[in-house]
This record gives sequence, structure tokens and C-alpha cells, in this order.
Amino acid sequence: MNPFLKISPEVAQALQQNKPVVALESTIISHGMPYPKNVETALAVEQVVRDNGAIPATIAIINGKCCVGLSAEEIETFGKEKNVWKVSLRDMPYVISQNLYGATTVAATMRIASMAEIKIFVTGGIGGVHRGAENSLDISADLTEMGQTNVAVVSAGVKSILDIGLTLEYLETKGIPVVTIGQDAFPSFYSRQSGFETPLRLDTAKGIANMLQTKWALNLQGSVMIANPIAEKDEVPQAEIEQHILQALTAAGIAGVKGKEVTPFLLQYIAQHTNGESLEANIALIKQNAKLGAEIAMSMVA
Repeated sequence: MNPFLKISPEVAQALQQNKPVVALESTIISHGMPYPKNVETALAVEQVVRDNGAIPATIAIINGKCCVGLSAEEIETFGKEKNVWKVSLRDMPYVISQNLYGATTVAATMRIASMAEIKIFVTGGIGGVHRGAENSLDISADLTEMGQTNVAVVSAGVKSILDIGLTLEYLETKGIPVVTIGQDAFPSFYSRQSGFETPLRLDTAKGIANMLQTKWALNLQGSVMIANPIAEKDEVPQAEIEQHILQALTAAGIAGVKGKEVTPFLLQYIAQHTNGESLEANIALIKQNAKLGAEIAMSMVA
């Protein structure tokens, strides 16, 4: 086993016995929500995975190790600690070598899940091509990692603060299948609609599991993006959220926010200006994604 990998006994036993395991990220704990809502949500998402037959494996970097499966105490620490690095691929060697606390993004979580041979990863929304990327070249490492790592990603679509159209084009260029469950419209995180049609559609977890197994059996490297639309009762209408996004982007520009700080800034701004409505939508969609991820993982080992 990789000397930088530390797998919890529960997750290690599940993997050894070929039981379904679902990887979960840790940036949602440290950089996605305020305390204690972040810890409550992380624990609730783990419970959703368990309730649907799989073992949760929340991933983070602690004391020089890529930890796969966190204790409740460790999740609490990530929820409270202020000096936690937001770790993408470029940051992993530094954070690990310096024995720092690191909350893993989609890209870093995928890489660590792959090291542990976990095939299903659940998140809220993936990163992608930022608005204005033709000038800034701001494109998330999530997309590069999805092009090369055999871990499927269940999300509520691309974060709506991004350029969804360009992100879909980039995913196509990288040869990453994008499949939406249950509808022809591609979702946009807080909303069921994005203005774009989904490239592919399947209607069951079993159908998605079959697609994943077929892809990798063909030796086609890389991820599959599984888009799971937020429930109608939980969504924020696309037109409404778009107004808040435009205001948040303006505020970020005025404040000079750049790089990996942009996404947390925008999400926090939107949560504040929707009186918490967007935060509640975020919590609802991650739980819904956890349920689907567990169902797919179950189908993969059936």
C-alpha cells in the first residue's frame, strides 16, 4: 500500500470484502459551509450513504497522510479549524510534506479515492470552466483529473457560478461521458435546469453502474460525470439564482478575490444574499447525491 495512504479499519474491511464504498470530499466541511452546519451535514451525508447500503469514506489530509475514512472527531476538527488548506492536486505534495490539515477538492479526492481503489465519489457540484476564462484561463483541475482517473463523480451538475456551456464542451474534449439521471435537461447545481441538454440520459442506478463497468472494461480511462438534478421542492429557480451569481461575481471582482478563493467567496456571498436558501439547497442536493452514489456502488458489486 502507498505509504502516504491511511485507510480506516471500517473502509479497509469493506474494500477487502468487496462491499460498496462511496468516497466523500472534505472541502464542503472546511470551505463550503459555516460551523456547525458543515459538521452536521457531513455526518448526515455519511448516514445517508449507510442507510442506502454502502460504507462512507470521507477523505482528507491529516499529519502527512491521505486519510480515507474519517472519525466523527476528525470531521469535527475540520469543521472548526480555521487554518485548513483547500487542497487540489498541485497542493498535495506541499500539504502532505508539511504535515498540514488539508481539505480535499474534487480533483484531490478523486486521486486519493483511486489510490484506495474506490470507484464512486459523491460531491455537491464539480468545478469547471469559470466565467471569463477566455481572459483568465481559470479552469478547474477537477476537469483534468476527470479525464484521467477511473473514479465516477456523482454531482448535481456543474456549479452554477461557472460557465456551464464551456464546461460541457471541455468535458467532451476530454472524452468524459456526462450522463444525467431521469431528465433530458442538464442541471445546474441549485436548479434543475441550466439551459443545456444533457449529452446522455439514464434513468436507473443499475443502468449507470452498467455504463461505468462497460467503460472501464473497454479500457477507456477517466471518469464519468453523473448529474443528479436537485429535487423540485429544494431547488432555487435558475433565473433567481443567476441574479445572485452576477452580483457575487461583481463583488468578487471589487474585492480582488482570485484563484482557489473565488468559489468559497461566491458560495458564501450567495448564501448570505438568499437568506440561507442556497445553503439549504446545497445540503439537500448533497444528501440526494449520496443516496444515488450508494445505489450505484451497490449495483457495482451486485
